[in-house]
Amino acid sequence: MFLGDGGSLMTQATGLVTVVVPVYNGAETIEPLVQGIVDAFADLKWSLEIILVNDGSPDASWRVIQKLAQTYPSVQGLNLMRNFGQHNALLAGIRRARGAVIVTMDDDLQNPPEEVPKLLAQLEQGHDVVYGIPAEGRHGLFRDFASVFAKIALRIGLGYQHASRTSAFRAFRASLRNAFADFNSKHVSIDVLLTWATTDFCAVTVDHRSRASGRSGYTLWKLLRHTANVVTSFSTRPLKLASLIGFTFTLFGFGVLIYSLLMFLVYGRSVPGFTFLASAIAIFSGVQLFSLGIIGEYIGRIHQRALNQPCYVIASETADGEANSP
Repeated sequence: MFLGDGGSLMTQATGLVTVVVPVYNGAETIEPLVQGIVDAFADLKWSLEIILVNDGSPDASWRVIQKLAQTYPSVQGLNLMRNFGQHNALLAGIRRARGAVIVTMDDDLQNPPEEVPKLLAQLEQGHDVVYGIPAEGRHGLFRDFASVFAKIALRIGLGYQHASRTSAFRAFRASLRNAFADFNSKHVSIDVLLTWATTDFCAVTVDHRSRASGRSGYTLWKLLRHTANVVTSFSTRPLKLASLIGFTFTLFGFGVLIYSLLMFLVYGRSVPGFTFLASAIAIFSGVQLFSLGIIGEYIGRIHQRALNQPCYVIASETADGEANSP
């Protein structure tokens, strides 16, 4: 049984599951994805709601979403004003979800919809968040490397020990969103926000297929930039790292000073070498600039928070099978 909002128990016969899909250039894949989700729930006792969030796609994704909303009563579409990012689009859908359980997945068909029941089965065991982890990634060498680097950075930078077992294919109890109901920042990480509400995470192995069409919007640079944004937006550990590096090199400089004095007092000569001096200056200058860079990143985050930029802006949406603009 599922724990719904307010702690009420929801059985399989009455439970509503909301599947949230951020869409970017998914005109060719979202129709078979929706059909696959509907088919996967056909033999289940859960009711189904599908929220498709168009994240400023330049292709015909929004027109396809409108068509799907007219065809399937369970489908609702949100059209964002511009491209805000995958996690921002997810947050928009999560806040609109009516289900007691929320499932998130990408629009590229790499996670087969028929794997959703595996996540729901783990939630029934009492967990709060369940991730679907592929046995083998199919993103390519550089993307896989960037993903591993990002997860290591999240684990170290945030102290988030479950980072190595996260993915975009996840299921969680909708009541968890109460922990970040008032969150408002342009830098969003659903995985980090979920840690604000619970520590009960688990993962199951799921099938992972090759991308059906197109290319991933997450390039190596975008993934690394997203990781840096998340770490500096949700943690002060980089500042502590800068302090630790500064303290370490202060001790190093003090040691060099002691060494130079001993050489002069004991052997009556100074430490020779322009190379040594130049190297020391370069090292200390690099450390200072690195520390200033970290501090600058945090000042930039403070400035962006002061601007009160929204997580997302909804331009239009579908309701009752029709597309309506506010």
